[in-house]
Order: sequence, then C-alpha cells, then structure tokens
Amino acid sequence: MRALAVEPAGRWDMALKAGHVTLASDARHRRRLAMRADEGFEFLLDLVHATHLKQGDGLALDDGRYVEVRAASEPVIDISCADASHLARLAWHVGNRHLAVQVLPGGTLRLAADHVIADMATGLGATVRQHAAPFDPEPGAYASHAHGS
Repeated sequence: MRALAVEPAGRWDMALKAGHVTLASDARHRRRLAMRADEGFEFLLDLVHATHLKQGDGLALDDGRYVEVRAASEPVIDISCADASHLARLAWHVGNRHLAVQVLPGGTLRLAADHVIADMATGLGATVRQHAAPFDPEPGAYASHAHGS
C-alpha cells in the first residue's frame, strides 16, 4: 500500500479513513518513508515533494482510503506575554536563536521544551507553562505551504 498524496484537514472524506498515524513534530515533514499506522498496518508514504504534514491531514492511499495524521503530544513550553510589544520583543529573541515556534491563538508562543529558553523568557518577564501537547511549528518563510494533491 502506498500513500501518494496529502489532502488537507477537512478536505477529505473521514468515512474513508483506514486508520491514523501519530507523529512528533520532527517526523511530520516527509516525502518518502515506510510507515506503520497506529492500527498496525504498514504503508509507504511516497510523495513527489517533501510535505509538512499537519494534524488532521489525510494521506491518500492508492486503494482510495486515507490515513489520518495526528500530532503526537510532546514536551513543550507555552510562553505568554503582557502585551503585543512584549510579545514582539520576546519573539525577536526566539527568532534570533532560529528556534521552531508555533503561534497559538491569543499571541502565545509554543516551543519545544528547553529549560534555557524557559529561563530566558521568564527573565524577560514572560509567563512560561511547561506541559505536553501537540507541537506544530511554523514551516518557515521559504517552505512550501501547499499540500500535494
């Protein structure tokens, strides 16, 4: 079985779901890879171009079914700031370190757990919450945001 395309979340028929695959953030930018669905069956991800797989995307199998992508829960820190100016200053410090970041609603920044960055953010007056959650960082300004079809 091969997965030849990626359909964005909400644009594929969930009734055709064969299973799901749970992947950490660093395993969700792929082109070709042997995979095992959480239900135990194996398939080959075989895309034309490397694609950033997001929570809820459907990997289109060659038999017409789909495998749903799920973002694994992983150790993260959520950083909240007092206001937009504070957030911009903190985002500059994070960006200056070339770290992967996810921007959450309300202006909270989510990063992979890192005690050095947590200490830096706290030192800059931010509120830091350490926990486990799905991490879906921005793919970057020069990365393709398009899914294969």
